[in-house]
Amino acid sequence: MIALDTNILVYAEGVNGIERRTAALALLAQLPEAGVFLPVQALGELFNVLVRKDRRSGSNARSAILAWRDVYPLIPTSPTTMIAALDLAANHNFSIWDAAILAAAADAGCRLLLSEDMHDGFIWRGVTVTNPFRENRAPLLAGRLRPRSG
Repeated sequence: MIALDTNILVYAEGVNGIERRTAALALLAQLPEAGVFLPVQALGELFNVLVRKDRRSGSNARSAILAWRDVYPLIPTSPTTMIAALDLAANHNFSIWDAAILAAAADAGCRLLLSEDMHDGFIWRGVTVTNPFRENRAPLLAGRLRPRSG
């Protein structure tokens, strides 16, 4: 199972330019059809980026969030998840928000968390953080990707 960090969604929404959008959409197209999940925290962060950085209306940002919710199953942030996130943030220098995403991925049994801005290669409770945009993709990710079409 694979979890997606906020930056993957931000790029797919085109917030950081067409080059990033193209790369993110190509990545998403290569992911397996089942077994990809979104931590709820990532959707909250995406809403914030769309409204504050991309200057979208709240209504437009809400529509984008609901569209992502319809594409991938959600991983909730429970009280237990948040306590684990606090420990992760305190012990490994993650922001509490990144830690919440990683803790949720671990709670859901994900093996990978795709993120460009977390600690690439970091492993916690069986979840490996990997940057899907680096030139040489981690074997754990490469083995799960479908061949590019076209």
